[in-house]
Amino acid sequence: MPMTTVKPMTMTLSDLTRQTGLDVLDHLEMDVAIPVLAGPQAQGDLLIVPFDDLAGAVTVPEWARWRPVPPDGVEVLRGGAGGNPHTLVAEPHTCRWTEDVGDLENLALGVLWADHPVHLMHPEHGGSGIAPGTYVIRRQREGRGRTTGRVQRMYVYD
Repeated sequence: MPMTTVKPMTMTLSDLTRQTGLDVLDHLEMDVAIPVLAGPQAQGDLLIVPFDDLAGAVTVPEWARWRPVPPDGVEVLRGGAGGNPHTLVAEPHTCRWTEDVGDLENLALGVLWADHPVHLMHPEHGGSGIAPGTYVIRRQREGRGRTTGRVQRMYVYD
């Protein structure tokens, strides 16, 4: 059987909002292409980390309940006090999501598996493109470091 080459489709924020019905704030540029990245990335207070980068720290049990991610999305996290949601969106039958994870640091919200690019949307941050693969979506850990006697805020991406 001949192999079919799939041409990557460039997705803009305008395309994504039209496809999902999710809104973003007016200050965002709607016609800029959303890059699709395979490595670690951040969207606001969330990190998207390749699963293999967290080997041993994050696990998915055999009994995990995986659910399909629909085109209108799965809410991964809503900001404090009813704030804006981070929503994972995908084409039908291309992405699965589970919240059944073990995490030594209790930062993981869940794990996604995708065989096509998927997107994480947020009204203030727009869209982040995630390449096919398995990823952990987790909160950032706030730490405190000392420099010249002052306490500083830092984010650890481990």
